[in-house]
Amino acid sequence: MLNNKILSKSLCHDKKTISVFDFKKNSKKLKSENKAEAPSLSIRLKQTRASLFGMLFSKKTPIDNTIINELEDRFLLADVGIKTTDLIIRLLTDTIKKNSDALHLDEQIKQVLLPLLKSVEQNFTIPKNISKPYLILVVGANGVGKTTTVGKLTKYIKSENKSVLLAAADTFRAAATEQLKIWGERNSVKVISQISGSDPGAVIFDALQSARANNIDVLIVDTAGRLHNKKNLMDEIKKINRISDKFDITIKKEILLVLDAGTGQNALTQTKQFKESIGVDGIILTKLDGTAKGGIVFRLADELNIPIKFIGIGEKIDDLQKFKASEFIDALLKNNS
Repeated sequence: MLNNKILSKSLCHDKKTISVFDFKKNSKKLKSENKAEAPSLSIRLKQTRASLFGMLFSKKTPIDNTIINELEDRFLLADVGIKTTDLIIRLLTDTIKKNSDALHLDEQIKQVLLPLLKSVEQNFTIPKNISKPYLILVVGANGVGKTTTVGKLTKYIKSENKSVLLAAADTFRAAATEQLKIWGERNSVKVISQISGSDPGAVIFDALQSARANNIDVLIVDTAGRLHNKKNLMDEIKKINRISDKFDITIKKEILLVLDAGTGQNALTQTKQFKESIGVDGIILTKLDGTAKGGIVFRLADELNIPIKFIGIGEKIDDLQKFKASEFIDALLKNNS
C-alpha cells in the first residue's frame, strides 16, 4: 500500500509533471537516447535566437541606425537588460564605424559579444590531490530543474572517470528523495537519504562518512528548493557548510546555482541573493531550449561576472553541456531559417 502511494506521487521534471512510475519507465530509454543523434545547439537555442535577431541576418539592407535600433529593442525584449544592452549597442556602434566594410553584421556582433561571455567561461574540473570527497552543493529556487540537473551532472562527472555519491538533502519536497534515487539508478550511483522531514544536516554528515569510507571522488548534494527571499532557508545552506567544515576542514567544496533561463530578470535577482547569502562558485543555466529569454546570459555575465559552468538544453540525461562562449554565440548567430 505504501509503495503504491509513493508511486502515485508526482515529480516535477523541468516543465512536465510525471509520476515515479513514468520516470522509471523513461529511464529504460537511456541507451536509445545515447544512440539517437542529438539536435544541434543552434536548433536548441532557436527561440532565443529568434527573439534576439529575428531575420536580421537574412536582410540585405545596409547596417544603419534602423538596424541598430531594432537590435536594441530585441535585446531589451529578450531580457538582456537596459545596462547590458546599452553596453552592447555602444560597443557595436564603435565596431561598425571602425569596420564598416570589412565585417558582416553577424561578425561584428560576435566581435562584441564574445569577450563579454568569455569572461564567465570557466572549465569545470575536479581538483587533483585533494582530500576526498570533493563536495558539490547544488542550490537553487523551487522549480528550476535542480534535481534533474543533479542527475545530468552525475552522468557528466562519471564520464570523466570519477566516482560519485549523491546525498538527498531535500527532505521537505514530496517524493524528492524518490526522484533522486531514480537518477541514481540511471547512473548506477548510490544515494544517501533519510526519511521525509529529517534534518538535512544529518543526511550530509552520513553522506560524507560514506564517501570517505568508500574513497568516493565526488559527493553531490541535492538541496531543497530555496526561495531566495527566505532567510531561514539560506541559513540551512550555511548549516550544511558548517557541517562539512566540522567533518573535515580540508574538504574542497563548490556551490553551483541552478537557474531557469526562462525566468529572465528573476534569475538575476535569485543569483544576487544567493551570492550575498552563501556565495556562488558557478552557475548552471537550465531550460535554454524552451525559452526566448536566453538573453539573460549576457546580463548575468555583465552584471555579476560569476562563471557559467554548464547549460541545460533538453530533458535527456546528456542534455547538459559545458558552457563555451564561442559555440554559444555561433549557435545564436546561425541562420536556420
